[in-house]
Amino acid sequence: MGDTVVQAPLSTAVGLSVDLSTTPASTLASTPGSTPEQCLTSPASLNQWLQKLTEGIIAGDRITREQALALTKLEGQDNILLLCQAADKVRQACCGNTVDLCSIVNVKSGGCSENCGFCAQSAHHPGVDSPIYGLKSKEEIMAQAKAAEAAGAKRFCLVSQGRGPKYSSPKSKEFEQILETVREIIAETSIKPCCALGEVTSEQAQALKEAGVTRYNHNLETSERFFPEIVTTHSWRDRVETIQNLKAVGIQACTGGIMGMGESWEDRVDLALALGELKVESVPLNLLNPRSGTPLGESGKLDPYEALKAIAIFRMILPKQILRYAGGREAVMGELQAKGLKSGINAMLIGHYLTTLGQPPEQDHAMLDSLGLTGGEAPIPGEYNS
Repeated sequence: MGDTVVQAPLSTAVGLSVDLSTTPASTLASTPGSTPEQCLTSPASLNQWLQKLTEGIIAGDRITREQALALTKLEGQDNILLLCQAADKVRQACCGNTVDLCSIVNVKSGGCSENCGFCAQSAHHPGVDSPIYGLKSKEEIMAQAKAAEAAGAKRFCLVSQGRGPKYSSPKSKEFEQILETVREIIAETSIKPCCALGEVTSEQAQALKEAGVTRYNHNLETSERFFPEIVTTHSWRDRVETIQNLKAVGIQACTGGIMGMGESWEDRVDLALALGELKVESVPLNLLNPRSGTPLGESGKLDPYEALKAIAIFRMILPKQILRYAGGREAVMGELQAKGLKSGINAMLIGHYLTTLGQPPEQDHAMLDSLGLTGGEAPIPGEYNS
C-alpha cells in the first residue's frame, strides 16, 4: 500500500480545467537544498525552507504533488511541529481566526446497501450495537436542530444511510419529507440546514437548492486508487458525479475523507489534490475510529502526530478551503486535539457523530477560547480578506 502510484489527473477524466499535481509553484523548492530531505540537517534549515514555501502559498502559489509528497517524508515530533506551525500561518493568512461550527444528525440509520468497510451501518457487516431505525419524524429532527443551534452550531446536517435518492423507489416519499424538514428548519431557526443523503441527480440537486440547502456533504473517502480497497458497491467516480451535480446548481460541496484506513501517504496527497481540482468549499477530515464488526474494526488508531502531519499537509495543498475536524478527533487526538486547530484546521463538528459520541459542546467552546479562536461560520474560498 505504500508504493507510489501516479494517477491520471482528475481534470483529464472528468472535464475539470485545473491539474494541481502538475501546476508549478513559482520558484519554490527549485534550488539545491530546497526539499525537506535536504534540509533535515538542522531545524533551522528546515524552518527556512518551510517559511519560503509558506510565503509562496500565501502569495498565491500552489504546491506540486512532488512538493506535497516531500512534506510527507518529515519524521519526528519536532519536525512535524515545524510543519504544523507553517500550516497555521497559512490558515491565519488565508482563512482568519473563525472556526466553522456545525452539527449532524443521523435521520435514518442501519441496513445500508453499501459495503463501506469503515461503516457500522452497512447491511453487509453491521457494527456491534449499531442502531437501526427508519426516517425520523420532522418533529424529532426539528428538536435536534434547535438543540444544535443552542449549542452554538451554525449549520446542521441531515445525514441518511443508503446509496442515495438517485436510486430510491419511485414510490418513496423520503426525499420529499427531508425537503419539507429543510424548509421548516429555515422557517423556525437561524441555523443553516445541510444534507448528506448520498448520490443525487441533477434534478434532485436542483430540488435541494430550491428548498434552501446551501451545502451538501458527500465524501470521496480516499484516493481513486485506494477506493476499491474500502468500497466495491459504488465507485469513486460515482461520488465525483454527485459533487459536480451539486456544484452545477450552486450548492457548496462539503467533501473530504477518512485517514487511517490503510491508505498510503500518496493516497492522502492525491485525495487533497482531487479536492482542490473539484473546488470543494469544505473538507471534513475524519480520523478512523474503528467500529467493532466492520472490516476495519481491528485496525489500529492513527498516531496523533501522523494525524497532525496529514492535517498540515492538507492545509498546505488547500490553503483557502474550510478544513474540518470531523469523526474520530476525540478518540485519536486525545490531549492533542487543540494542536490540530493550530495545524491548519478551521472548522469542527460539535456534539455527537452518527454512531459514536462526541465531547460536550461546552468543552469545544472552551478549547477555542483558550486558543484565541472564535466559533462561527468560516469564509469559503475567495471570501476572506486578511
